[in-house]
Amino acid sequence: MTQTAPPTAELKAPERTTLDIAAIQRILPHRYPFLLIDRVVDLTRKQRIVAIKNVSANEPFFAGHFPGFPIMPGVLIVEAMAQAGGALLLTEIADREHKLMVFTGIERARFRRPVVPGDQLRIEVEVLAWRQTAVRMQGKAYVGEKLAAEAVVTCQLVDRSRAESKSQAEPRENSGE
Repeated sequence: MTQTAPPTAELKAPERTTLDIAAIQRILPHRYPFLLIDRVVDLTRKQRIVAIKNVSANEPFFAGHFPGFPIMPGVLIVEAMAQAGGALLLTEIADREHKLMVFTGIERARFRRPVVPGDQLRIEVEVLAWRQTAVRMQGKAYVGEKLAAEAVVTCQLVDRSRAESKSQAEPRENSGE
């Protein structure tokens, strides 16, 4: 009895389920100091993403939040959830260099424990609703096995050129002109 290899049509390359920082930067437009995810450790297309943020004492926000008792601002934890969700959505967009993912809502945000320098934040985001240009997601952020924060976030995909032209057309307040 001889064994034969399966037909090549049945052999599929495994889907990429992890992303390093270079791959994240090819997907998201954010950069230091506002890129808030360091690695994607699990990704299931259109369903779920798990990302890691290594919280360092060198983060610029710790200088003022709070001196002597550094705590990662909760809004930045929610932003990290949105960035992870944005990375999940933008992996599905072929012309993502011409798009921006913008926040459109935050609901039921809860902060359960402080996130401090030295913590590793594990951000788990599950899709609740997926449309062609918008997504609603449940995000949870953990330190170890302890829930640090959670929120429902919604984001929308917009054309980068439209977003740029709109921001340039709006009058600037207090510009001194």
